[in-house]
Amino acid sequence: MLKENLQNELDRLNKQLDESMKLLASSDESTSAEMKPLVEEEIANLKAQIAAVETSIKQAEAGFSRSGEAGNGSGNDEFSGEGGINPNKAILEIRAGTGGNEAALFASELYRMYTRYAERAGWKMQEVFRSSAEFGGLKTVTAEVSGKDVYPTLQNESGVHRVQRVPVTESGGRIHTSTATVAVLPVVSPITVEINPNDIKEDFYRSGGKGGQNVNKVSTAVRLTHMPTGIVVERQEERTQGKNREKAMEILRSRLYQMMMEKRVKNISELRADQVGTGERSEKIRTYNFPQDRITDHRIKKSWGNIEGVMDGDLDKILKPQVL
Repeated sequence: MLKENLQNELDRLNKQLDESMKLLASSDESTSAEMKPLVEEEIANLKAQIAAVETSIKQAEAGFSRSGEAGNGSGNDEFSGEGGINPNKAILEIRAGTGGNEAALFASELYRMYTRYAERAGWKMQEVFRSSAEFGGLKTVTAEVSGKDVYPTLQNESGVHRVQRVPVTESGGRIHTSTATVAVLPVVSPITVEINPNDIKEDFYRSGGKGGQNVNKVSTAVRLTHMPTGIVVERQEERTQGKNREKAMEILRSRLYQMMMEKRVKNISELRADQVGTGERSEKIRTYNFPQDRITDHRIKKSWGNIEGVMDGDLDKILKPQVL
């Protein structure tokens, strides 16, 4: 299945390369000056993509669960935390919940809030996947955050965040309530979460996002589907298929680990497909009330003012005193 999918993709790319090579060889003098650079670029892209798929096949043969160990420039000493967790890395996912365009705008503002906080803390934030909505909002966004004590600092941010305010599109001045869901996932060792290669469905497609000509011309984006649980991970920001696949596997391990911890099971086979948090208005951990300039964390029963400052990344007063 996984290996078969990869082999099918390799066959398709080799066929496309063969056709491009024939086109280059058959170009006559009247068209070669115009066509040759374009065909040569396509051939170079195809060769790079073929090399990435061949590497993926070798990794699948060696054991899919360890594919992240090679080429990431880090050893097992990174995973010094409990349960093989790297305390200096985390996967941040934000999704618009209930509330239509206002929820998407709020998701975008939460993402900016965490980005600004990361800048203040000296952390690095690398966007992995983005699905945009209207009016500058976000349907979903995934980013990898790295820096000192990233995961311990952000782990309690997971949950439904609720906003109460008058939307810019509201002509009657009514206060609306919308939500966005935040998930902060740990980055875990490949040894901690071993994944059966036959449980993965892998798709390749062309990225529609930023990243340069190569990203948009060839199938560098990767979509992994973990069939037993229904978890889907997409990665499109890297320039090569191999790197996108490696990062997608890292995120998939993180999601599976989080699900295992929530269900208190020791292996993936004990998991059932489940959806944690639906984004409904009642499932809130924190409320951002703009008219009253008040942020309330419903778990620790504490409130703060200065929403504008918090949304600009001034989160220390909220993150540091939490003891849940």
